[in-house]
Amino acid sequence: MTQLKDAVVLITGATGGFGQQLTRQLLMTESRLILTDLDAVMLEQQRAVIGQEISTGKVLACLVADLSTAEGCDLLYKQVQALNTPVDILINNAGIAVFGRMDEVPPEQWERLMQINLLAPMRLTSLFVADMIARQSGHIVNISSAAGWVAIAGLTHYSTSKFGLRGFSEGLLDEVNPYNIRVTAVYPFFSRTPILQSKRYGTLAESTKDIPDNLLTDPAAVIQRTLQGIERDRLHVFPDRVAYIIHLSQRFAPWLLDWINSGFKRRIRRGTDRSL
Repeated sequence: MTQLKDAVVLITGATGGFGQQLTRQLLMTESRLILTDLDAVMLEQQRAVIGQEISTGKVLACLVADLSTAEGCDLLYKQVQALNTPVDILINNAGIAVFGRMDEVPPEQWERLMQINLLAPMRLTSLFVADMIARQSGHIVNISSAAGWVAIAGLTHYSTSKFGLRGFSEGLLDEVNPYNIRVTAVYPFFSRTPILQSKRYGTLAESTKDIPDNLLTDPAAVIQRTLQGIERDRLHVFPDRVAYIIHLSQRFAPWLLDWINSGFKRRIRRGTDRSL
């Protein structure tokens, strides 16, 4: 079992929707946090606001790094090393999305997506896992998506990155498990976070409505179940009902998943609000 109390946890994408909940709930478990994102002002504001509400745990540092480049990942690692505080849990949470037919999304946009969503977790893991292997202890957490199990039109690039993160997590566990290092991959469905306002491009964007609100999940509940999965050393965590249904359908009834996928695409194109 992974202990969260007193654990040093590095959270990427700390000011996003899931990042804020990770910060809040990990402080409540008395973890010691290192927060990183692109905006120093937002990081410090988050530390101040949450610090006023929660007296347990501690934010050790707020670090600025651009994880869309190899240099940015290396810089973050060096900043953390300078703290002289070994990281017990690395949470690769930073992620972005774009929506649109694959040939209509500008290459620089989807290439940046792949850098942040897939290559950054791989780069950071390769840097931090060496220290964990030396200590024979650690935990790598990758925030993937239900889109890492099923892809829909308009999310080809995003799903590719999340499918890749799932495969990376599975292979990584086989490599580091002998060193007492755990790996957890998390697959939430669409949640009420700023990623829903991601850039849209082309004909698909024009014909597709917003996801009905009653299909969206609560970020607080998603992160609560995520932390439970981390504590229990689960490899795969499905933190909401829809994600779990997608997973079961993919494994045992692919034909049902095709039916659900078709229905979901019709729903978001119409913008209806009936239950799934």
